[in-house]
Amino acid sequence: MAKSRIEKSPINFSPDNLAVVLHMMQSEPELMVYFRETDDKGRYLYWDKFKWHVPAHHDVQKAWLVTKWCRFTKRKPIELLDNEGNEFHYCKPDSLQAKFFKIAKLSGEGMTSNSSMKQKFLMASLVMEEAISSAQLEGASTTRRVAKKMLVEERKPRSEDEQMILNNYLLMNEVKQLTDVPLSLELILHFHKIATHNTSENAVVPGAFRRDNEIVIADGADGEILHQPPHFEQIEERLQKLCDFANSVHSGEGGEAFIDPIAKAIILHFMIGYEHPFADGNGRTARAIFYWSMLSNGFEFFEYLSISKLLKTAPVKYGMAYLYTEIDESDLTYFLYYQADIILRSMDELFSYLEERSLEFEEVVGLLENSKLSDKLNFIQKNIVKKAMNNPGRLFTVKEIANHYDVSENTARKYLKELVGYKILGALKEGRTVNYIAKANIKEVL
Repeated sequence: MAKSRIEKSPINFSPDNLAVVLHMMQSEPELMVYFRETDDKGRYLYWDKFKWHVPAHHDVQKAWLVTKWCRFTKRKPIELLDNEGNEFHYCKPDSLQAKFFKIAKLSGEGMTSNSSMKQKFLMASLVMEEAISSAQLEGASTTRRVAKKMLVEERKPRSEDEQMILNNYLLMNEVKQLTDVPLSLELILHFHKIATHNTSENAVVPGAFRRDNEIVIADGADGEILHQPPHFEQIEERLQKLCDFANSVHSGEGGEAFIDPIAKAIILHFMIGYEHPFADGNGRTARAIFYWSMLSNGFEFFEYLSISKLLKTAPVKYGMAYLYTEIDESDLTYFLYYQADIILRSMDELFSYLEERSLEFEEVVGLLENSKLSDKLNFIQKNIVKKAMNNPGRLFTVKEIANHYDVSENTARKYLKELVGYKILGALKEGRTVNYIAKANIKEVL
């Protein structure tokens, strides 16, 4: 959606018009009800939506000015500047802080449930979800089923779309390994190089900043420019400041500013998109740095969470969250609210998925309870049994099991061989490779 289709604010508060606002408040005290950051439902609205929630007997522009005054007095600046040299800032309304609290609480609960071996293996396959969704958000057109099959079988990509998905999968795994490494220009370039390896969109050079100003964010409908990233000659200087921000301690102790780590990760996500330092792959790199920041701050549960899956379903709203921030004087609060909602929805979907998968798993456990194999099979093997029972003749490979359950190939091979010994699977040798086939009489065997 183009900026021209967003009705811009007719007036904004600034210290220069403080006297005018104070006089207005004294003469019309009923406007004091608008001295708040959000509406009565906790929504942080921009002018184009705010104006529809002001009663007819109140002057809508005056109401907006009072709200902007409140936001101005409560805004929290950060040490990063927009294209015009103004500080990015954000507010912390109660409704936003409540979302951050809920995210932190659910993350803790997720890690508690994940402590059991059963939950660990149920969640292992989820590490591929963000890789697939992130690539699809950027235009990759392969299906989820084909993409996951490629990853678990370690098949070479057959197209640039599949290459994007493989790159994202490798990137997410690399992010997990580097959570104790400070953010730097080198690390940002490293993430980008992995994300864009063997791709050619927009003549991207993997691991290299753009060398011109030809990249703009435009409306797909009419080509109107929505965002002109900073000049390419400023990229390194601006990103270094972003790295300094990322690596600074914002614990609130010792007099330094406090920034909620969830808010900080979301701000890093926004800023990479705003700076747009690469010819292509900016979104994938931005989301990787978001995950890096969350995992670095102890939110281990986020390894299994896919935000791109939901961003992909509503890319216009994702773009609007960026636009509202830019069009309303670099107010990051809009983006913080949007991303907090995306994270919470992703968590809801993940917990629902785990509950559903757990019920399926318990069905198989029930079948095994009275079997002679009940105490001999581990959780992974029981899950393989479930798949084998539902798909007689299905082939299992060592690489597939290793990748799907996040175990070594030797461990995967051992589990499969044991199932052959229990006559649940059969072994098929093809040259030097052994595959494993689901037998048709598994129920009788059990």
